Amino acid sequence: MLPAVETDAQWDAVVPDESVMRPGAEALCRQLGVGGLPLERFAEGSVPVYAVGDAHVLKLFPALSARDGRIEERVLGAVEGALPIPTPSVRAAGEYVNGWRYVLMSRLHGEGLAPAWPRVPRPDRERIAHGCGEALAALHALDARPLADLLGPGDWPAFLAGQQAGAVDRQRRRGLSEAWLEQIPDFLAAAPLPRSAPQLSLLHTEFMREHLIADPAAGWRLTGLIDFEPAMIGDPAYDLVAVGLFTTRADPRLLGRLLTAYGRPFDPRLLMAYTLLHVYSDLPWYLRELKPVARTLDALAEEWFGVS
Repeated sequence: MLPAVETDAQWDAVVPDESVMRPGAEALCRQLGVGGLPLERFAEGSVPVYAVGDAHVLKLFPALSARDGRIEERVLGAVEGALPIPTPSVRAAGEYVNGWRYVLMSRLHGEGLAPAWPRVPRPDRERIAHGCGEALAALHALDARPLADLLGPGDWPAFLAGQQAGAVDRQRRRGLSEAWLEQIPDFLAAAPLPRSAPQLSLLHTEFMREHLIADPAAGWRLTGLIDFEPAMIGDPAYDLVAVGLFTTRADPRLLGRLLTAYGRPFDPRLLMAYTLLHVYSDLPWYLRELKPVARTLDALAEEWFGVS
């Protein structure tokens, strides 16, 4: 049995502790009819995720993130078979004990793209970028209305206004220097953000190498897109933030290949604006990771989101 996790302190005490988590996961596997199979916890992920034999993955959500479990279940059901990249199939999902939820899903096989990336040849990287563009286009073309009862933010212009109002303070808390902070208000005021409700789509919001799987034996063909619990409904351009920062990583040729496959360009200033407005935005971290030469937000927009 798993104890209640309703506070950050309980999370820190319970979620990383395999002496607590593993017996609870094993008991749930027996309940779901997959007991006795090898159980291996993945190192990655904010919530506990286990490989259950070769065919299943069990993802556990404590009460503090139970809504994420409902989102994962619903969105996986909505995208199953609809994208050119495979996504996990839900085998079982629901409530467990003490507010915990679970999703038992099919296991996708291949290698995580983030750790494998240094071994991927340049031509295969370009094919991957093309495949990512096709997958994003298919995702954004889906009818998101059946998920509107669960996915936010609901009012997209209001969401942007709220994010814009707190943009400077948010980056200041992250440790951004004053030289960057002082540029944010004018940059956002001039950015081509939608001023009325745009055409809204189902968004992954973290479409990046860390959530992609590829098969090296098949020329690094994409074999999986995972982790849909941060999904939202919003402007498709918002999904290009994680793409530019963590999939193509400021490579203008790769982003160009991706957007050609996607079917439309995006103004780099719009994507930079959404970088500042993203719910997980951490500009100091991005600067440390990508080490740009730009020293203005306008130049940074071109360096990170320009194409060739």
